[in-house]
Amino acid sequence: MKKFTATAAILLATGLAGTAQADKLDDIIGSGTLRCAVVLDFPPMGMRDENNEPVGFDVDYCNDLAAALGVDAEIVETPFPERIPALMSGRVDVGVASTSDTLERAKTVGFSIPYFAFEMAVTANDSTGISSFEGMKGFTVGAVAGTYEAIALEAQVDAWGEGSFRPYQTQADVFLALSQGQLDATVSTSTVAQANVKTGNFGEISVVGTAPFDIDYVGLFAKRDEYGLLNYLDLFVNQQNRTGRYAELYEKWIGGDLPDLTVSGSYR
Repeated sequence: MKKFTATAAILLATGLAGTAQADKLDDIIGSGTLRCAVVLDFPPMGMRDENNEPVGFDVDYCNDLAAALGVDAEIVETPFPERIPALMSGRVDVGVASTSDTLERAKTVGFSIPYFAFEMAVTANDSTGISSFEGMKGFTVGAVAGTYEAIALEAQVDAWGEGSFRPYQTQADVFLALSQGQLDATVSTSTVAQANVKTGNFGEISVVGTAPFDIDYVGLFAKRDEYGLLNYLDLFVNQQNRTGRYAELYEKWIGGDLPDLTVSGSYR
């Protein structure tokens, strides 16, 4: 009897422990709010309008995700270096923050399938005469620290053996430095480059070409052990694409040819 009672108690405790372990997806639905990390100095993906309200492709994407879950969206402004720390500290539930799905980052967070793909562009101060990617050799260049393009650009400067690389905290800092002559050129996503040049807020700068870097695929991200939420994010991205919502948002915020989110010869 005692043996049976002890065994039953263990099974009951195990069952209760399993029941008590809530999935993050359930937590979000239960709370009624989805907190999204979004970078708001990265136009047209994330920025503020004339009323200081968050707008952009990533903002709309977060709102769409919240609507699918039946909850309210809360946009949490998160600079590039703070995206993953914000998730790990519990400040946000998911990242909708144009985050490259690198293997190094995947050691810390889990990524959805790509929801956007960036090509890289070179923007230069007109006074430098730089007219191409190779033309940056020997000049002072920079980008936002920790981003895909910053890592690739710094490695290229090292390979050239000429010039220097400077890291910055935000895209606004990069383009301000570019306009003031502290930087000669930068590499950024083509979307950011065109958006900043069009504003006219950064003086005589121009997009002068493309950078020969790989396409930068970005995913939504959540804690890597939240399998229920990550599976949901994969399906959500798939639904955005096959319903035409991805194309609609791209036309609204960027325009032009729709980037392909698939890689030839890959299953994902």
